[in-house]
Amino acid sequence: MSNTAYLILENGTVFEGKRFGADGEVTGEIVFTTGMTGYLETLTDQSYHGQIVLQTFPLIGNYGVIPGDFESGGVGAKAYIVKYPCAHPSNFRSEGTLDAFLRDRGIAGLHGIDTRALTKIIRQNGVMNGKITASAPTDADLAEVKSYSVAAPVANVSRRQAEKLCDGGRRVALLDCGAKRGIANALAARGCEVWSFPCNAPADEIMKINPQGVMLSNGPGDPADPANDAMVETIRAITRNGVPIFGICLGHQLLALANGYKTKKLKFGHRGANQPVKETATGRVYITSQNHGYAVIAEKGSSFTNVNDGTCEGLDYGVSFSVQFHPEAKGGPLDTGFLFDRFMERMAS
Repeated sequence: MSNTAYLILENGTVFEGKRFGADGEVTGEIVFTTGMTGYLETLTDQSYHGQIVLQTFPLIGNYGVIPGDFESGGVGAKAYIVKYPCAHPSNFRSEGTLDAFLRDRGIAGLHGIDTRALTKIIRQNGVMNGKITASAPTDADLAEVKSYSVAAPVANVSRRQAEKLCDGGRRVALLDCGAKRGIANALAARGCEVWSFPCNAPADEIMKINPQGVMLSNGPGDPADPANDAMVETIRAITRNGVPIFGICLGHQLLALANGYKTKKLKFGHRGANQPVKETATGRVYITSQNHGYAVIAEKGSSFTNVNDGTCEGLDYGVSFSVQFHPEAKGGPLDTGFLFDRFMERMAS
């Protein structure tokens, strides 16, 4: 069987490459990420639900597969595109190859295409849908690509029932919209008792545990999707109770919507481990890890802004606050970890 595969974009462009990972045809929204490392965290980030992930760095898989680095129990991306997948990784923690990892989890991969050219197309035209197929693309494939959309992505990746993740002092309720494990780990490292709730948990159920703080996690999709309206109302109800809230990524956007802000879709988003943001109060610039395709519209009053394009990267409401980037990802590696300490201070006061 030939391992030739094709990628067709919704603008009609076709790339020919080679398959790796699992077989099968996959349609999704193609997004690129610029990280040179962290491919395991990327693949297991549920914020990529419904998307085909393109790595701009050419060699991926060189340190193998390390389960201890996973951000969730499954793969978020629908498919994976790289220039060169490493067949012989070298790392004392490695437990296998990227190819085997994707095969075991039914995730299709494509390699050998001009990833630089594909990235340029997305940067110039914006994110677009695409399809990986084993045969030369047809008009029917193109029609399928153009009509693709993801329905209620947050509900698809959230947990199904509440669970206490760890014991500790201050009790924190984590609203799971596709939460990365790093968020709960950062809270646990600060001595918190963490309870994780499904995204559709009503405010009264969350408040039954008497949380001293509420954490809003990362997650996939458009924050203004009507499927998220109930979550926004839940956040409003928690706000009325006066409990400090800390939102990250999608959580930042949902908290903003609950406070009357609007959101917009970015042309190609911010995805990677090298996004500079400036803290308004201090003027200090931090290098952050990010993964989002939408931003909060805030003409002024942002607590953090993106140095590259000026978009809102944080908002502070006094009791509650949020950031668009990922302080739990340890970019730097500890640059913005202080935000979890700030959350602890808000809960204490």
